[in-house]
Amino acid sequence: MIKIHYFKKRSNVVEHDFNLKEFKHGLHAEDLLWVDIYAYSYNELNDIAEIFGFHPLAVEDCLNEGSRPKMDHYGNYKFFVFHAPIYNEKSSNEITTVELNIFMGPNYVVTVHKQKLKWLGHIENICLNSTKYLDKGTDFLLHTLIDGITDEYFPVLERIRARIDELEEEIYDYQPKIVTEEFLALKRTIIFIRQAIMPQKRIFSNSNGQWKFEIREENIPFYKDLNDHLERIVESTETYRDLVNSTLDTYFSIISGKSIEKLNLLTVISTIMLPLSVITSFFGMNVPLPYPDSPITTITISVFLVVFTWGMWAYFKKMIA
Repeated sequence: MIKIHYFKKRSNVVEHDFNLKEFKHGLHAEDLLWVDIYAYSYNELNDIAEIFGFHPLAVEDCLNEGSRPKMDHYGNYKFFVFHAPIYNEKSSNEITTVELNIFMGPNYVVTVHKQKLKWLGHIENICLNSTKYLDKGTDFLLHTLIDGITDEYFPVLERIRARIDELEEEIYDYQPKIVTEEFLALKRTIIFIRQAIMPQKRIFSNSNGQWKFEIREENIPFYKDLNDHLERIVESTETYRDLVNSTLDTYFSIISGKSIEKLNLLTVISTIMLPLSVITSFFGMNVPLPYPDSPITTITISVFLVVFTWGMWAYFKKMIA
């Protein structure tokens, strides 16, 4: 499906959804054309690529998802790959990403994605009745799109933080296998988010005030704010990674402590049983007992064994305390 938004600067109006192949009059330098293509076929993408003259390698990246976030320069336009988070609590993989590809020229932006994106639909709905995102140039529209992606990360991070807090309480109750699997799943999720967000942060970082692509002076504050948001996400992933590691260390310490307690109990029981086994084995080798026909002998030996056992137990209990 293809959606088109064409902002005419002179008349300050936006036209929608016309046939690009019949777009004969061309773009004026101050105009802006936004083409959004999703749930597309191979032919639809190739038609768009032919109209704008996109490089075959960039088109191949759109067709074959799996590219890491990046920015490539192709003559008079730039090609971006971004990963947007998708949270689905009912799925076995709660957090996944969807790839958003963006072509940005001097007066046009083409967004390519394989499934409908919620925040992108929200921006398109605003563009139907307003020039809010289209009258400040392609760099501002790019910022708006990426800012929408970035905002999607914060609810995911909040869910991760909440799950860490839950696990900190559950480590005293759950079985080792269940808790360990939860921790490993959280660590994989955090690593997954870092792998997606770190390259995106590098795209919008600047060195000595120099950006990796041309940004209008009036739009630079928006990109600085975007960079701050990306920095917050990176710092949050580092913090949550440390929290998971420290909580996991605490959990292993608890497990180790419980194992030592059980081992100490077994050691005490074995130590108590050893002399009792020696005594009973000694008299079990047909050793003549004094007064063998008297029941007092049996009672005396039983009382001695009970008192001996109690004494050893009291001694070890005092030593352990």
